[in-house]
Amino acid sequence: MKKTYKIEVDCAACAQKMEDAAKTVAGVADASVSFMSQKMKVEFAEGADDAGVMQDVLKACKKVESDCEIFGI
Repeated sequence: MKKTYKIEVDCAACAQKMEDAAKTVAGVADASVSFMSQKMKVEFAEGADDAGVMQDVLKACKKVESDCEIFGI
């Protein structure tokens, strides 16, 4: 299942780093970040706990962009 989350990130390079970090999280099948629209689309692996996985995505993203925010978790 794909869900879209609003993100706050201040540069396109950081958005790419957040996308790469999100893709490393267990339970994420795919992730893409649009810097222009300030959105992250996350596709979850079958059977993944969406809310729990998104908390892990946020932690992974904060490692590469400490002031990022992901809304709607």
